[in-house]
Amino acid sequence: MSLETVSEQKCFGGVQGVYRHQSTSTGTEMEFAVFQPEAARHKPLPVLFYLSGLTCTWENATVKAGAQQYAVEHGLILVFPDTSPRGEGVANDEAYDLGQGAGFYLNATEAPWAPHFRMEDYVVKELPGLIANNFAADIDRLGITGHSMGGHGALTLALKNPDLFKSLSAFAPIVSPINCPWGQKALNSYLGEDVSKWGQYDACTLIDTVGWAHDILVDQGAADNFLETELLPDLLVRACGRRNVPLTLRMQEGYDHSYYFIASFIGEHIAWHAERLKK
Repeated sequence: MSLETVSEQKCFGGVQGVYRHQSTSTGTEMEFAVFQPEAARHKPLPVLFYLSGLTCTWENATVKAGAQQYAVEHGLILVFPDTSPRGEGVANDEAYDLGQGAGFYLNATEAPWAPHFRMEDYVVKELPGLIANNFAADIDRLGITGHSMGGHGALTLALKNPDLFKSLSAFAPIVSPINCPWGQKALNSYLGEDVSKWGQYDACTLIDTVGWAHDILVDQGAADNFLETELLPDLLVRACGRRNVPLTLRMQEGYDHSYYFIASFIGEHIAWHAERLKK
């Protein structure tokens, strides 16, 4: 599949690029960003997907997280997908937590979302091959992380695809959308009122049903305004405890939900993924 180069800039000796293509999953044009360290000119490198949160595009993390310097240090390619399909003819909602910018990394089954909101297929089935075919990427060594809605996506997509994703972490993830307002609104809209269909996109339910053979790293700001209403990390602790999944949950005192929080700990996450992907 052909890629259009939107932009490329030199960054920490490597290349930060933005690319556009016609997606077979969403039926729309999609943009994503890739950072390639200079070392990618000489050999294929492991890959880390970073999934962004509500209202975000690929741009938020590439500009605000400061991840590129750590990717150079540890020899990883970083991939930043968009958070939803976009454009004319794509369903949307006036609220920030539904529609364009709020794809929740699932495959919608309900109107008007079903034709284009297929972000699970996009991230799992389409994007890995696209990266492998167009960049110096060793897609057999693929990890995933994300923030908030993107943390939910990282958890659920990894749990459902353990042969694809070899390492897993998250920043302030929505761990149980079945049990929070953001998630209930999205799952009801995208999947319908049958709650039995929601568990396939709930990390705590998936840990109970399919488990996870590796360890998980989660950072959560203790001063996060969404902690008690939307994020509910204690539910993830309990689910991992029931299935003996090794979870490191680090409650970071004084940190909120912003990219200041992510930038403070992204280097540790990249080092953590690199250690596991290079074994």
